[in-house]
Amino acid sequence: MSQTSSRDGHGSPDADESHSPAPITAMLSSRLMVLANLLKRGAILRYKRLAGLSSVEFGLVASLGRRPPMSVARLAEAVGQDKGQISRALAELVSRKLIAKSANPKDSREVLISLTATGLAAHDAIVEGAQERNRRLLEHLSEAEFHALLRQVDQLTATAAEMLESEKNSR
Repeated sequence: MSQTSSRDGHGSPDADESHSPAPITAMLSSRLMVLANLLKRGAILRYKRLAGLSSVEFGLVASLGRRPPMSVARLAEAVGQDKGQISRALAELVSRKLIAKSANPKDSREVLISLTATGLAAHDAIVEGAQERNRRLLEHLSEAEFHALLRQVDQLTATAAEMLESEKNSR
């Protein structure tokens, strides 16, 4: 018998307990994390195959994109990691000639990062791959379902951000 889930993450009372998932796995947050992890793992494999980039490297290349050069601090903020965490990946990308470093003309103490022509080609492969993956993920949804899903994800994201702030303030 298949188990249906209620809003609180508990299955229906008539579900067969021996075949039901652990209560936490039935919760929406757990299901969304599974979805996010599957999408991330697929993306990592694709971008490794298409551009030879690790997950950290493709995050950096994707964040740099077709933008003006940005500081290492701004790039670290954009990818949600500290400067130390991304320094090895940046060094690898420089050695592979995917990114270039230069001094900020307004502040010579600051290093600016930008994509090279090779880096832009890798970026474009990432974008094309992401667009194809996104099309495939959403191909079974109608336009109305897609827009409803986006609204719901935005609502859940706002609530999750509030929950995070509450946890930070509860220390």
